[in-house]
Amino acid sequence: MAEEILYNKLIRDKIPEIIENAGKEYEIHRADEQEYIEKLLLKVEEELAEFKEEPSIAEMADLFEVLDSVINYYDFDKQKIKNYQKKKRKERGGFRKQLILDKVIEK
Repeated sequence: MAEEILYNKLIRDKIPEIIENAGKEYEIHRADEQEYIEKLLLKVEEELAEFKEEPSIAEMADLFEVLDSVINYYDFDKQKIKNYQKKKRKERGGFRKQLILDKVIEK
């Protein structure tokens, strides 16, 4: 009897070929715009969770790949993102000092 494993998640483009080469069958569908962005944003969370569990270059590369897809989906200019990042770092700083805000006291 065949075992079915349900995923319902966004996959990389070559995964069907990899499954097929392993001698397995699969079912896929092409997401519409709404489903694609929803699944893409879930994929960001999934890849971040995997990185938190195992911080590595491989997991960071997966996270970058998904973020790159989000950037492409919204047609953001990567150089503009980098420029805005630099601007915010200059104005507000980065995160290198490892500062944690515990509270603010209003006077």
